[in-house]
Order: sequence, then structure tokens, then C-alpha cells
Amino acid sequence: MSLVRLTAEQGELRERAKAFVDQVLIPREEAAERAGGRLPAEDVEAIMKAAVAARLNGGRHDPAHGGQGWSATDYVVVHEQFGRNTNGLWWWVPDAYNVLAAGTPEQIEKYLRPALRGEAWISYAVTEEHAGSDPSGITTTAVPDGDGWRLDGEKWFVTSGDVAAAHIVVAQVEGHGPTLFIVDADAEGLEFADSPLFTHTFPHGHPTLRLTGVRVGPEAVFGGLGAADALQQNWFVEERLGIAVHCVAAMGRLLEEAVAWATTREQGGARLIDHQGVAFPLADSAADAAAARLMVYEVAALSDAGADRKVVHAKASLAKLFASEAAYRCADRAVQTFGGRGYMRTNVAERFLRELRVDRIWEGTSEIQRLIIARSLERRGVRPVIA
Repeated sequence: MSLVRLTAEQGELRERAKAFVDQVLIPREEAAERAGGRLPAEDVEAIMKAAVAARLNGGRHDPAHGGQGWSATDYVVVHEQFGRNTNGLWWWVPDAYNVLAAGTPEQIEKYLRPALRGEAWISYAVTEEHAGSDPSGITTTAVPDGDGWRLDGEKWFVTSGDVAAAHIVVAQVEGHGPTLFIVDADAEGLEFADSPLFTHTFPHGHPTLRLTGVRVGPEAVFGGLGAADALQQNWFVEERLGIAVHCVAAMGRLLEEAVAWATTREQGGARLIDHQGVAFPLADSAADAAAARLMVYEVAALSDAGADRKVVHAKASLAKLFASEAAYRCADRAVQTFGGRGYMRTNVAERFLRELRVDRIWEGTSEIQRLIIARSLERRGVRPVIA
């Protein structure tokens, strides 16, 4: 029996999310793969409508803004289902970055509410060519210009930047430090410098965004001058928890698919699972999945209980590090279980092998997570981090 205890409401939420994934997303995976991740407009509309009807949009945002008001555990419950889907089709569920909740009433009305209704997407432009894992190296600047600001710089890997109605841009303000600005996609001086192809085939791209003398008004400042670091720490905790739970979900589906194949496929007069060379890697993957799942739910429970944010931050890094590394091992083992079939893009294991690779990179590489964990061990002691 699992030590993860859900309330009746969370159990119902899980079943609602599971039905959405099984009935709406998974049947569209192969078509999305064959189309390079880009589904027809009618399919996208069907996904968004189904998500809103199932009350899965807006997750952790305040119901007053059009969200669901989920706790961290509620969020994990739902995303443990979303992550079972390949091709990132759950990205079409209307949602928005948590920093948008820190906006003014006018910013919330203009950007957050439409995003949660599925009417507009907002991207987050942080990374630069020479500032990836270390955001302190950001060189994009915001200089006072009349009563507003002039933004100059270039942002890389702007997820959803190709479909966004506006971009949250991190820029340096002299005397204040990193500051968030929200910039409409049609702003003069904003252009796409590149739209690179990536290993996965997801619905949205990750283009390079160039800002040359982009002028914005005073109302574009988000959360106050110099507030980026504080806002982004909460963003990173949620994003890392999300990546970890998606990896847990992927491992669960990979095991289900691989075990079903190994118990029915015969080779050499015996089922595949009767051969230790197949059975033992599956057992190792089950251990990885079970351990990662407990870590994820612990982080969510601590967050909901109001635990020390620095400890939660460290544990989110632990969960992200372990789950992302374990999920990639699990996908590799699953491909091997399927043999030649596992190398076909129609096979879920092949798709996950490509898609899970980035989870060891974005929102802080595995190496950065190790640095965070090591510093937490030094500053807060071993027991608070591992107990």
C-alpha cells in the first residue's frame, strides 16, 4: 500500500486528469509525432476545450483569476497524469507561469486571465547565449527612456515564444538588478533571430528572441524593480517539481508498456521477462520510479505545510535531479526491452527517450541541482535536506 495518502477530492481530481490524458491526449500522440509536433487547429481546440471542461486549466492560480486554486499536492496529482503523455500535448492545457500572479490588477486582467482561458500564451525569456545555468550573467538591459524603458538584448530557448502574445523578459536595471518586464509580441524592435529545431517534437517552439531598442511603458515592469530573483526562485521550485513529477509519470507509463510487452513476447522458448537480462533492468526501473515518486510527494507536502522555503528549494532540486536522471535510464531500458521496435517513433519508449533528455538540462541542469544540494547540505545541515 502506498504511503502517499490522497483526500477524496484529490482522488477525484486524479481520475479526472487520467481520463483527460487517456481519452484526449494519448490518442493524438502518434499523429503529433508524424506532424513534427504540430497538430491541426481543430485538434488543438478540442484539447483546450476538454481541459477547460474537466477543470484542469489554470492549476495553481487563484480561482479569482480564472484558475483552480490547487495546492502543491493537487498540482502533483494532476501532473502525474499529464506526464504520461508523450509529445508534450498537455502543453495545450491553458495555464500560465506563476510569476504572473504577482502582476498589478491591470496586468492580471490583460495577460493572466486570457492565458488561463486559453486565449493567449505568455512566454518566459530568461536564458541568453552566455547566461544559461547561471542567470547572474544576464546582459539584457532596461534603460530609462522618458517615463518608460528601452530594452536591448537577446534571449535564447524562449519556450512558447513562437505562439506567445507577450513575453516576460528578464533584464538588468542599473541600481536595482534583474527585473521582469512584460513585452507584447508585436512590440516594435522585437524579432525572432532564430527558430532552431530540437530533439523532441513538442507543440511549441523555443526560438531566439532579439530586442533592439524595444520601448515599453512604466506599466510593463512586473513585480517591482529588482524583484526578478525573488519571483524566479518560487518559479524555479514549481518548475523543478513539475519536471520531477512528469519524469515519475513517464517512468510509470514506460514500465506499463515494457512489462506488458515482456510478459507476452516470447524469445528462445520463454517470455522476455523470464530472461534476467530483461527482468532485472525492469526491476531497477521500478525501484527508480517508486523512489522518485516518494520524493516528489514529499516536496509537495512540505510546500503545502509551509516548511522553510530554502529547504523546499533544496528538496525540489533533489527530486528534479534524481527523477530526471532515473527517467532517462528507465527510457533507455524500455527501448532495449522492445528491441528493434523500441527504435521506432511509433513506440512510446522511443519518444520518451528523446523527450526526457531535456529534463536533465532545462530549469537548471543536473550539475546545477548538485551545486544547490551541496550548498544546502553545508548551510542547513544534512538532516533538514535528506530527512
